[in-house]
Amino acid sequence: MTFVDLLQYYGAAAGVIAAAVVSLDLGRRPTGWAFVLFVTSSIALIAWGFLGPDAKGIGWQNMVLLVINAIGVYRYLVRKAPPQ
Repeated sequence: MTFVDLLQYYGAAAGVIAAAVVSLDLGRRPTGWAFVLFVTSSIALIAWGFLGPDAKGIGWQNMVLLVINAIGVYRYLVRKAPPQ
């Protein structure tokens, strides 16, 4: 197994775990940390997409998802919760 293969499997596993945490709605902090995990997943899949053969589409998709996930990190970990 090559480093590029490991990027693919890490990206997939991290994405699944992060999605599970977000779906459980465990609160702001766990959701924020799930978005951090999504960010690492996107970075791994961007690298895999552009380093591996025939996976450029996944690389481009994850470039967009990286921005979306960074917004999630900001909203849940950096920004204060809006008053209710």
